[in-house]
Amino acid sequence: MKISDGFDARRLRPKGPRNWRMRFGAAFAALLATSGVLLVMAGIASLIGHPPALGELNASAGGASLVVAIGLFLLYVGVSIWRRCRRRLRRPSELNMAPHLMKKHD
Repeated sequence: MKISDGFDARRLRPKGPRNWRMRFGAAFAALLATSGVLLVMAGIASLIGHPPALGELNASAGGASLVVAIGLFLLYVGVSIWRRCRRRLRRPSELNMAPHLMKKHD
């Protein structure tokens, strides 16, 4: 079957407005997760026996465990926000098809 010259496949998927808010949210969430990983590494290094990672903040075992807990919390929050933003970024680009036209998988 010959495709006519006026056919453009890009018209099948209409382009919506770009969602910059979700992109900035994903970037901020990646920064949160990165800072969480760095805090966890600094806290664990202090617990192992290398305390000058953050100065006086994690010189004691209680301070180091607090730094690890804060780092794990930032890591969890960053990953969850990043996943939510990525899910919302991917959703509008799908083609809307009726469910009965989709392939059936066993």
